[in-house]
Amino acid sequence: MKASKYTIATKKETPADAEVISHQLMIRAGLIRKLAAGIYSWMPMGLRVLQKIENIIRQEMNAAGGQEVLLPAVQPAELWQESGRWHEYDDGLLLKFQDRHKRDFCFGPTHEEVITNLVRDELKSHKQLPVNYYQIQTKFRDETRPRFGVLRSREFTMKDAYSFHISEASLKETYQDMHTAYSKILQRMQLDFRAVQADTGGIGGSASMEFHVLAESGEDKIAFSTDSAYAANVELAEAIAPPEKDGEMLNPDEFETPGVKTIDQLCEFIQVTADSTVKTLLAKGSKTKLVALVLRGDHQLNPLKAEKMPEVANPLTLAEEADINAETGADLGSIGPQGLDVPVLVDRSAYAMMNFTAGANKTGFHIRNLNWERDVKVTAVYDLRDVVEGDPSPDGRGTIKFKRGIEVGHIFQLGDKYSRAMNATVLDDSGKSVVMQMGCYGMGVTRLVGAIIEQHHDDKGIVWPDSVAPFQVIMIPVNAHKSEAVQKATNKLYGQLKDAGIEVLLDDRESARPGAKFADAELMGIPHRCVIGDRSLEKGVIEYVNRRTGESMEIAPDELITQLSL
Repeated sequence: MKASKYTIATKKETPADAEVISHQLMIRAGLIRKLAAGIYSWMPMGLRVLQKIENIIRQEMNAAGGQEVLLPAVQPAELWQESGRWHEYDDGLLLKFQDRHKRDFCFGPTHEEVITNLVRDELKSHKQLPVNYYQIQTKFRDETRPRFGVLRSREFTMKDAYSFHISEASLKETYQDMHTAYSKILQRMQLDFRAVQADTGGIGGSASMEFHVLAESGEDKIAFSTDSAYAANVELAEAIAPPEKDGEMLNPDEFETPGVKTIDQLCEFIQVTADSTVKTLLAKGSKTKLVALVLRGDHQLNPLKAEKMPEVANPLTLAEEADINAETGADLGSIGPQGLDVPVLVDRSAYAMMNFTAGANKTGFHIRNLNWERDVKVTAVYDLRDVVEGDPSPDGRGTIKFKRGIEVGHIFQLGDKYSRAMNATVLDDSGKSVVMQMGCYGMGVTRLVGAIIEQHHDDKGIVWPDSVAPFQVIMIPVNAHKSEAVQKATNKLYGQLKDAGIEVLLDDRESARPGAKFADAELMGIPHRCVIGDRSLEKGVIEYVNRRTGESMEIAPDELITQLSL
């Protein structure tokens, strides 16, 4: 491709609304242009990258047994009403509209309903299973706050796949196949990533795994082990119970704490550390009006964990101050777990404590030297808290550390959530109608472009991995319009590269000075650069520069193809 006939739309200025480096560089390198909030046009250079990513995904999905389909982007409301998600899907993210006949439709944010409708009509026997259909298609989610360029946009390209099975065992096999395929896809893009345990959220199902590209710009916090492959979304990471303390139980001692309303104030008042105190939160119960949630003073309640406990109402709802006062007889800053006429749920770490301090259920008073069972009757002990750095890893190897991640993929074991609601059945080997088991596997294609840049850039611009680069090599002739030798050598080498199947961009722009061409090449991140000039040609060589390492060397023109293959 010759630059004189190709759109190179680089910019020197950094857009004011671009908060993260990937957004900045995608605009400056001429990959995308903003049309509206969270909606972007893809320029020729950006589209080449996008297509490279799509091709890698296709190759690995096909190798894992996937069959590509293309489903409608516009979906009728009836299908979403049938699944029960028309009024439930992620609180307003569903873009709804009506056609000329006043029939309700939506622009698909995902395709569980559409694929289930297709499969229930096409598949009739267990002999046709398992099957895994995937597509790469434009989606739309009406994000409240689109930000970070393509990392959180409203319109985006996504690969979504859906598998159907006669049994849960078969579903788990495909789920593992998709885990392997996703890992291969991200490895081919040279990404540092973690596969983490995750919540199923609005999609539903019994199990899910997120794939996160590690980056400071990531919106998700990932908990991972220092010594193993364990990783989980921080909301899902298990907090291991510490060993229970041994020692003498001291006698309870009630004391006055005027004006003390927080754990920090209590610690300062009596000169103790927060890990010797407990805090008690009252929430709405599933079978009782209230339930008490008790944690160590230096720990934070994990709402996702709490609302999964059978005694707790879902969603988790903390009690109103009036209800708290009615139950305990005390203001918020003075409540404790002892003497409550409600279920008392204690976090594992709190339950390992002895002689702890808590509110006395009397405004302006606390009690030290409380102990479980002797002074506080416990209904159940659960994992209720957020993990913290330094906690032991749940797999017994290493300790927990935190990093931020960009979610680029999510796989689910959906079970029969959609197939049962939409009556998607097949006949088993005995002729009995059986509801199919279902899996769902999503990967953000446009988001991957941003995630790659977040990990692969320097102060000069993008540094593309070879597998997704828009071009493999850029050729920059110096003063070719003045030198017949440079023109001849350039044209010869350009032809040789094309014949070898190498994607090459020849920067033959007469309007751009050599310095500007070099800057554009670095900004666009093309992995390899060769410079052809009279001085080097006199020595029978050209200059080769590796974008990633910055290594520069003089090589014979005929050796360039060999160098590119190293």
